[in-house]
Amino acid sequence: MNKVPVTIRRATAADNELLAAIGARAFADTFGPDNTPEDMAAYLAGAFSPAKQAAELADPGGLFLIAESGGQTAGFAHLHQGPPPGAALGQRPMEIARIYALAEFIGRGVGAALMTACLAEAERRGCDVVWLGVWERNLRARDFYARWGFVETGTQRFQLGSDLQRDIVMQLPLGP
Repeated sequence: MNKVPVTIRRATAADNELLAAIGARAFADTFGPDNTPEDMAAYLAGAFSPAKQAAELADPGGLFLIAESGGQTAGFAHLHQGPPPGAALGQRPMEIARIYALAEFIGRGVGAALMTACLAEAERRGCDVVWLGVWERNLRARDFYARWGFVETGTQRFQLGSDLQRDIVMQLPLGP
C-alpha cells in the first residue's frame, strides 16, 4: 500500500468523543471477528465511552497522540506512566496502553508515525523502557512491535467481556 502523509498532535480534553469513536471502531475492526458479539459489546461499552475517554485524558500520567492524514483521523496512541507489570523492567517505564490505526490506514505509515512519536515522548520524559501488552493471537501487531525492537518479556491477563485472555508483554529499552 502507498504511504500517506501523517501528522501527530496531542489530544485535548475536547477530543474525548473522537477518541471514544475511533477507539471503538479500531478495536471492533481488529478483534471483533475473533470474539463473541456479547464480549465485544461489553468491552466496548466500558472501555470507549466518552466519559471513560474524558477520565483518561484528565489523568496526569497519561497522554494521547492523535494521527491525522488528509484531514481525517487515522489513529491514536495512548501513553501512560505508572508502575509496570512484573514482566517489564526499568526504573522509569512508559506504557503504550493503546496504539491503533483505523483499518483503511493500516500498512500506510500511520503505525510507524505513532510509534516514532511515542518513543520520542518517552525519551523526552527520560524513560528508560517502553512496554506494552498485545493479545497473543494478534500476530500482525506482535510482528510490528518486533520490527521496532520490542522483545517479549512475559504475559498478563486481559478481560474482554466474560473472556479472560492472555496478552504478551513486550518491552523496548531506551537510551545508551
